[in-house]
Amino acid sequence: MKKTRRAAATAITIMMMTALIGGCTGTGNSASSAASNSSQTKAETASYSGSTASVATVTSAESDLFTSRDLEQAADLSQAKEITVSSGGSVSITEAGTYVLSGNAENASVVVEAGDDDKVQLVLKDLKITNTHQACILVENADKVFITSAEGSDNSLTVSGKFTDDNDAVIFSKDDLVLNGLGKVTVSSTKDGIRSNDDLKATGGTWIITAEDTAIKAHEGIYACSGVYELTAGSDGLHAENNDDDTKGDIIIKGGNYSIKAGDDGIHGTTGVTVDGGCLTITAGEGIEATQVLINDGVLDITASDDGINAGQKSKSMDVKIEIGGGDITVVMGSGDTDGIDSNGDLIITGGTINVTAQSPFDYDGNCTHTGGKIIVNGTETDTITNQMMGGHGGRGGQMGEQTGNFGGKQR
Repeated sequence: MKKTRRAAATAITIMMMTALIGGCTGTGNSASSAASNSSQTKAETASYSGSTASVATVTSAESDLFTSRDLEQAADLSQAKEITVSSGGSVSITEAGTYVLSGNAENASVVVEAGDDDKVQLVLKDLKITNTHQACILVENADKVFITSAEGSDNSLTVSGKFTDDNDAVIFSKDDLVLNGLGKVTVSSTKDGIRSNDDLKATGGTWIITAEDTAIKAHEGIYACSGVYELTAGSDGLHAENNDDDTKGDIIIKGGNYSIKAGDDGIHGTTGVTVDGGCLTITAGEGIEATQVLINDGVLDITASDDGINAGQKSKSMDVKIEIGGGDITVVMGSGDTDGIDSNGDLIITGGTINVTAQSPFDYDGNCTHTGGKIIVNGTETDTITNQMMGGHGGRGGQMGEQTGNFGGKQR
């Protein structure tokens, strides 16, 4: 399978998201360990000669995470083919290239079935498709597909009825998928909104997604560095999981603005969820859930009815932990048996500002290490982390009570 690579911020989209959501941006630059395929990165970068007017400057450490083309928000249209989508028809794309898609159609699909090494870029230019039972954009085969919203464009993709096959997302890709651009895409689905069976990267554009199941889903991982994402989901907002391999399914957020309303989890990763920057506003059953949750930077505002931030054994290949080293984190919990920050393993706090409003602000089953940062519990700043153990997780077997520890200490 293809290796995962992660992101640096794209300057043009940061300007756009700052204008839309006043001033709520994270600027994290902490590196997260990941497998990367630098030879593929270099080859793709060398083969693409598009405009660099809207490409961010990336550090040498981050250049292996995203290719220059991943970060390119304006497609090279010098050799593009223009296609107008019509009702009742199917557009078939069988080779590498850039394709500009426009039109207003019903029960129509764009199907990519190219070669294993082909990179295909679909530029959406005021494209509107409404289907009753099939994906609007379906990637059957390619090396990588870029879905790019043209500058100033307003695109709409809708599936209004029950899907009749397993390609049950409005945009469904069986290979690597990149979301970027300088326009807006509105997606509405009776199942998933956007799904990739490989990696999904989001580097720009405005994406408004309403899905009865999951808004954005990937089997390998989700990697985002910039853009605006308004996600409303009956299940999860962002979800990365491979049912056959629990070593996959990570989510990395390095920037961007996210407004997530989800019936289940706002963000769910099998292995890890890492936040290195960006602005996240989450209203959900659980705000963030993974085997490991790592927060290094960013602004997070979480309102939850179960756990605000939760680490549990989703993957047997990793130790369970929540580690907070930076960022501005606000967690507001509903009443009842709820935990603001809940780790079924260790809880490590070395920095950041954590403001929790909850009956049970902290719950951990392993060690708690607190060596830095600012903690506010129910409106009062404190140097003590109280372990409520309300849920009785892990080896504690339902034990009730509380433990406390002083700033800089270790509690068990």
